[in-house]
Amino acid sequence: MRGTEVFRRVKPALWDVPTRLAELDSVGVDRQVISPVPVTLSMWADGKDAAEYLGRQNDLFAEAVTASAGRLRGLGAVPLQDIDAAIAELRRIKHELGLDGVEIGSRIGDLELDAPELRPFFAAAEEAGVPLFVHPTDGARATRRADPACMFGVGMLTDTALAATALVFGGVLDDFPGLRVALAHGCGSFAWTYPRTAYGDAMVRGGADSERTAHLRSLVERLWVDTLVFDPELLPLVASRFGAGHLMLGTDHPFLRAPLETALATLTEAGDRGILEESQVARILGRNADDFLGL
Repeated sequence: MRGTEVFRRVKPALWDVPTRLAELDSVGVDRQVISPVPVTLSMWADGKDAAEYLGRQNDLFAEAVTASAGRLRGLGAVPLQDIDAAIAELRRIKHELGLDGVEIGSRIGDLELDAPELRPFFAAAEEAGVPLFVHPTDGARATRRADPACMFGVGMLTDTALAATALVFGGVLDDFPGLRVALAHGCGSFAWTYPRTAYGDAMVRGGADSERTAHLRSLVERLWVDTLVFDPELLPLVASRFGAGHLMLGTDHPFLRAPLETALATLTEAGDRGILEESQVARILGRNADDFLGL
């Protein structure tokens, strides 16, 4: 609910641990990483209010993880409109709550991810060894159209690509070589926009530079992405761009229609058709996520 208005109808698996575990059992999923619904990241709120809200939400995530008897892992959220409070909550997430990482938006208010104001937060995440998961939040602002289908199909992917562009071309990954960052939905449209962006970068700098080209490629390959792209034909480029070892199974569970089945079917079909090697599929189904989370 948003006040007295129905915002979205959701299923009990969103908040009820036994129901969620039963849904995982129905499709043979052993473990799942739960994370905040992006709308709850609260970037529009006052910093103090956001810190209080997100702190309580993080407590509830930790309680759900404990109640799952090892079946669930968790990501928390931090009030990035107040960097000092965000760093304090990041450390609490890791050291007190025992969650595995932090979810952030693709845009922090009016700040892109390469904004200087965010550098102290990235430094703290690198120092603490806390991985970050970037989920789109501003799909409506990323396109001219705000209708739901366009926002879902184009806006979110564009928003994510802009976030990845900021990380790669804006110096974030250069400044923090130990930072682990994953982006949702196959990194949006970035796998397709990257070559043209790199070409534009070369033009601005006065021409192609093989050393910079190789360096940019190495930065892209540091990113982690999920496989929620809805079509196995898209996975070869995603795997080529980021490396199959940096792909993880993404589901958007419990949202979408049959999210677990849809995500698993896309990956299974990619293996059955030889689009991905069986060994790659096996790692995407688990080990890669363990590596990203540092487990």
